[in-house]
Amino acid sequence: MSERQAGGDEGLAGNGADNRGASHPDNLGTHLGTHPGTHPGENRGAHLESHSRGGREGISRRRFWQTAVAGSAAGGATAAWLMGPGRRAEANGNEAGEQGATGTGRIGKGVRDPLLETTNPVIAKGRDAGLEVLKPTAAQLEQGLEIHRRALVFDFYGFAPRAALDADRLLAAAEAGASEAEWQDLVEEESMTRAVRDAAERAELAEALLCSGVTAIFQNAGEEGQDPLRLMKRLARFTWLTDNLPELLGRATQPAHLRTAREQNRACLYLTGNGVPLPQQWVSVEEELGYVRLFHQLGIRMMHVTYNRRNMLGDGCAEVANGGLSDLGRRAIAEMNAVGVIVDVAHSGLRTSLEAARASQRPMVASHTTCAAVNPHIRAKSDEVLKAIAETGGVVGLAWIAPFLGGTGDLAALLDHIDYAIKTVGIDHVAVGSDVSHTSQHAAAAQRKLPARPRGRVRYEALWPEGALGGVWPRAASLAWTNWPLLTVGLVQRGYSEEAIRKVLGENAVRVCEANWKHS
Repeated sequence: MSERQAGGDEGLAGNGADNRGASHPDNLGTHLGTHPGTHPGENRGAHLESHSRGGREGISRRRFWQTAVAGSAAGGATAAWLMGPGRRAEANGNEAGEQGATGTGRIGKGVRDPLLETTNPVIAKGRDAGLEVLKPTAAQLEQGLEIHRRALVFDFYGFAPRAALDADRLLAAAEAGASEAEWQDLVEEESMTRAVRDAAERAELAEALLCSGVTAIFQNAGEEGQDPLRLMKRLARFTWLTDNLPELLGRATQPAHLRTAREQNRACLYLTGNGVPLPQQWVSVEEELGYVRLFHQLGIRMMHVTYNRRNMLGDGCAEVANGGLSDLGRRAIAEMNAVGVIVDVAHSGLRTSLEAARASQRPMVASHTTCAAVNPHIRAKSDEVLKAIAETGGVVGLAWIAPFLGGTGDLAALLDHIDYAIKTVGIDHVAVGSDVSHTSQHAAAAQRKLPARPRGRVRYEALWPEGALGGVWPRAASLAWTNWPLLTVGLVQRGYSEEAIRKVLGENAVRVCEANWKHS
């Protein structure tokens, strides 16, 4: 949905892009490999308890901590992951007996496991909800977390954790008579970049990244539409964020950087746009499509063909006409293929998606979608489209939005869609694009200080037919962005091998990035 609408598809998030990093994959400059600092805020208080889950297969975080740490004879993978550069855990002062024996080579005495342990109430709520849905055994939980630590986890379309707004700054702007456009720009600026200047929000960002175990986020890099100046704003903001916090969140500009980030136990952004930038002067096709190369040079590696509405390239998923790809759309796909930008039809109509897959000469994607056969929804793809995407060598990324998933609208429903996609197109063509983000624990308090703003008109691009969003989803909290480790546990429960799980978590997505990468 529109970045300025609450509670649905894409929320306030964004990304910046810059291609100024060193080109060699092992020399990432300020983007990745040269800052061996630690994530701030990884240790913020006592061990957070949760009650035992119902049912004989349920397990609490405390119970798992005792069982897994004391009972495993595995090697030092956990300790190595926790203590690696950029993700160094510290003693958290728990009771000595809580940690179990240290002779197993897993986690040393006094060191928490951030994939399961946190004092952040927002993250803890999501973990509790996820554990309640999955009810894993201790063995399933331990196996899943071990796989998660070893995996390159790539959110194929998502959002960096959002900061709480600076209420004083916004109040001052309101008092000065800020226009609605100025207000919205300031809201996005705060949510996307405040961690640069605010220690509490830096700690929040660090904790969310650490608890997720995510290596890379294919980060939304432009407000919905095709105006280059509109798309540039988020590009600038996330360039600023990653330039100023390289130890915490780097910026990858080529696929090799993603693998380097994993090797160095770092988190990074890889940048995608919410539209193909068009100046819309209509002098010539070449002039219109010239911004594709420019935005690629700035760091954009994937672009939506359409958002929900019809544009000059094709029909979006909410257009009942289902008109398909235009001639200009075919030229745009050819240009994206030539430059090295991944073609993304996540928001495109079924006919546009199918024709884009047939037109693309490189692997293309629906980065954050669902399976229409499991739950009919405007944002879901038919089997025909899923198979057409796979035939290009591309991937289908499954989203975490409860109305899109249908059914129980929870982590189990997401796993159902993953199961169906794998059965339909094969294990090599399925990824996960969450389409959600973590929001700071401080956000609600800041929001309460702000005055209500007049309700504006819905933006043209944000066409959501009645019933496409909203609804009552009691178990949706299990789809918290920081629950990536529990997604891995759920895949273990569904019987997938480690090789298959690692493909879904990130390897398939990286392969598509590699297949599209080229210097232009």
